[in-house]
Amino acid sequence: MARKRVLEQYNGRKLEWLHDWVFFAALVAAVFILFRFIIGTSVVSGDSMLPSLQDGNLVVYTRIVPEYRPGDVISVRVPSGDYYVKRVIAVGGDEVDLVGGRVYVNGEMLEEPWADGETLEETGSVIYPYTVREGNVFVLGDNRSVSMDSRAFGEVNRRQIKGKILIAAGSGGIRKIR
Repeated sequence: MARKRVLEQYNGRKLEWLHDWVFFAALVAAVFILFRFIIGTSVVSGDSMLPSLQDGNLVVYTRIVPEYRPGDVISVRVPSGDYYVKRVIAVGGDEVDLVGGRVYVNGEMLEEPWADGETLEETGSVIYPYTVREGNVFVLGDNRSVSMDSRAFGEVNRRQIKGKILIAAGSGGIRKIR
């Protein structure tokens, strides 16, 4: 009789252990799926997005974006293979022009409260006015004087975009990115 009670206790512990491992495995799978297919994180490196984002800010982005719009801040893989955080200025079909340090899209000067400095042409593959091809976006850093962006490496294809930045965390706390 005593032996049966010991076995029942053992079986109960074994079931608890199995239940805990199934829960842990499901949790690991859910976190993997979440970070592989839905959200991601990145760290801002450099000053090209000042004043919006600072060097060392941790950003969280969503991979599920039906379309990118001007003003969106994105994480993008550039031709060198590096990942940059930049702001979408124009999308497929838009015409971008740089005149007198200002950005014009489809003939209208952009109001850019986030931009710092003049937007000057840089040596690269872009000749202005420039029409962005369908499925691509034209990106600029907010700190125009130090930013390596579409002025130098051209437009970015949607396949190069990791996602749209949602929030940033740094010394100033956590804030939503617009």
